[in-house]
Parts: sequence; C-alpha cells; structure tokens
Amino acid sequence: MAAVKACGASTVLSHFAGSAHWAVVKWDNRYPEVTVPGKGTRRHKGIRIHQSSAIEATIHKGIPVTTPARTLVDLASVLPYKPLRRAVRQAFALKLLTPRDLTAAMQPNRRGTANLRRILATGYAPTRSELEDAVLDLIVSGGLVVPDVNRPLTLDGRRVIPDFRWPEQRLVIEADGAEWHDFRIAREDDAERQAILEAHGERVVRVTWDQALRRQKETLARLAAAGAPKLHRQ
Repeated sequence: MAAVKACGASTVLSHFAGSAHWAVVKWDNRYPEVTVPGKGTRRHKGIRIHQSSAIEATIHKGIPVTTPARTLVDLASVLPYKPLRRAVRQAFALKLLTPRDLTAAMQPNRRGTANLRRILATGYAPTRSELEDAVLDLIVSGGLVVPDVNRPLTLDGRRVIPDFRWPEQRLVIEADGAEWHDFRIAREDDAERQAILEAHGERVVRVTWDQALRRQKETLARLAAAGAPKLHRQ
C-alpha cells in the first residue's frame, strides 16, 4: 500500500508484486512494482514503476491491484516460462479467473504472450505446486492419458481431492512433496485420505520429487503397471 500511495492517484500494484498479492507467486523481497496511468511520473527509490495507458484494476484486501487476468499478462513480460506456468496454474486452482478471462486479456505482440498461449494450449490444469507440475509433465511426456487434476470426490460424506486420477481405471496419483506433506498432521491426513480412497476401490500411487525428475523411466513403468492408460495416437 505504501508503494501504491507513493506514486499518486490511480496507481495500482502490478506485475510480480501484484501476483504475490494474489498469492499466485511467493514474494521474494524484491522491490515492489506498481503501474501508473500515462507517462511522466517521477521515480521513487525502492519502487519499480511501469506505465500504461489502460489499467484493468480492482481492490484486493484493501489494496488497488491489477485484475488477476491483467496481472498474469503483466507477469508474462517479466517471468520465464516454467515459473509463469506455475503462476497461471495456481491462479486457476484458486479460481481467480478462467482460461477465457486470460485469453481475453492477452495483448498481441506483447512480450510473454507466446508463453501464455503455450500454457493455455496444454489445457486447463489447476495444479497446486511445482511438484504437481513436474508429475503432470511426466505423465504427458510419457504418452499417458491426461488424468483429472485436483477434482474433488465425496466419499462417506467427506470431500477428498486426489492430486491426479483416472476415473475409469480408479487410479490415483499423489504428488508426495515436502511443501504439502512434510509435517505430522499433513502425513496423518495423507494416510487417512489414502485409506478412504482405497476403501472405495481406488488404487493410490505416490510419486516423489526424485521419482518425477530423476527416475522418470522407472516411474512411468510403475504407473503403467498400476494401470495408467496410454494415449493412443492416430
């Protein structure tokens, strides 16, 4: 808010700072970024200022900020492909916007637009972590059918969200990483969730970082043996 107020009326938080405010990237203590209307604003030490003739803005948690779609369009101009993809998928997972919203906000010939189009072309994938991205990449590169991603199930009155699931095969993959699972309560919840899934006839396979990145051939063989369906190409 201090950065926004320092730069005058109609200033909004944007780019990486706006993305952190929307919780689609992790803040890394860089200089905050704002966008101001028009040209000719004075510089402020410790604030990165962008200028735009048109700003799609809203208020989030009391702070003026670019809309989620505009924030991702701006973020695409300053972030490489993979971290941008993580941010886009996180925004989808948080239900901040839809692929249609993002497509409508994209600007032809702007830096990063090609990466956004590439991300959207891979399909709607509301993954929740970098490990889930790595596991989904492994599934796609391994020629497997793309599974449901974080689609809720209701079993015995409880809402359960498998990371990945092939409904016909009743096969679930859980991305087993420290960010979501490396403390006692989370591990106990994982075990209870797996027990519920298995009690309802689901087979659960857990995949770690090491298995997704360093032991890909072995992991794909394990998924195939568990019944993961192959994509039949014409």
